[in-house]
Amino acid sequence: MQQVLFASVTIIVGVFGCVAYFYFSNIILDRIFPARGVNAAHNINRANLIRPWLFLGPAILLLGTYLVYPVIRSLIFSLSNASGAEWVGVDNYVWLIKDAKFAESMGNNMLWLVVVPTLATFFGLLAAALTDKIKWGNLAKSMIFMPMAISFVGAAVIWKFIYEYRGEGQEQIGLLNALVMFFGGDPQAWITVPFWNNFFLMIILVWIQTGFAMVILSAALRGIPEETIEAAILDGASPLQIFWRIKVPQIWGTIAVVWTTITILVLKVFDIVFAMTNGQWGTQVLANLMYDWMFRGSPDFGRGSAIAMVIMLLVTPIMVWNIINARREMR
Repeated sequence: MQQVLFASVTIIVGVFGCVAYFYFSNIILDRIFPARGVNAAHNINRANLIRPWLFLGPAILLLGTYLVYPVIRSLIFSLSNASGAEWVGVDNYVWLIKDAKFAESMGNNMLWLVVVPTLATFFGLLAAALTDKIKWGNLAKSMIFMPMAISFVGAAVIWKFIYEYRGEGQEQIGLLNALVMFFGGDPQAWITVPFWNNFFLMIILVWIQTGFAMVILSAALRGIPEETIEAAILDGASPLQIFWRIKVPQIWGTIAVVWTTITILVLKVFDIVFAMTNGQWGTQVLANLMYDWMFRGSPDFGRGSAIAMVIMLLVTPIMVWNIINARREMR
């Protein structure tokens, strides 16, 4: 009850605080530069130049405090020893290159990058195309999108019950093992199976992100001019030809944005791996490895920060390309 009360007070104070800030800051600005008198035109122009910064100011301050400053501190820590007190140069990065767990994490992250964005985008596109053709499409979209409302940890708990395995002689409660036994197979500890356990974890993120891809791609499909589709029908094109040769090329930019957005998320994947395996049985990823070095046992801020910088370097080019592509689409 105390947590609910604290959260409610925080929301109320935050909302009314923002309203009060914008209201009174505009009043003060209008009094400093009044829109009357001989300098009215000059004051209006000055006020119009300053006013946007009143709205952007808090956001810039928060981004600087919680984004830019941590990046700079992480860079400094990555060039320091475990405690962050002594300068060691690039030693932490040299260690990364030689570390077997880092190599495993990079390999797993690359595997996630190939599988998850591909499957999530494909299933999202498929769902967007099919749900627009059926009467109960909106209900189907709601069901497909529903996993997006679940936290990654919550989704991991749900799928943990699906993959659940109990020892021989015990009753199996995992859904997947129940299906395997129904068809005469033997139950398995799925998340401990080398290599394939990575795919079992990836399925969780695909399940979550398919709804996101579906919503964005569905809007893009509805924006396709009907004239191009009607012309293709008159030329005798089949439904599959219309979809792959007419519709998909026209929304390729949106598909690329969805793909890269999911790719950025995959590079930072942590919650699912942490909740399901904690990086054991060959499932380690970069974010989980960073967490282990930064907060487990004797913290090593140098090595943990070096891994964080690698993640940032991998994410940044994709994010920049995404922004450039989005701006190009808006022109």
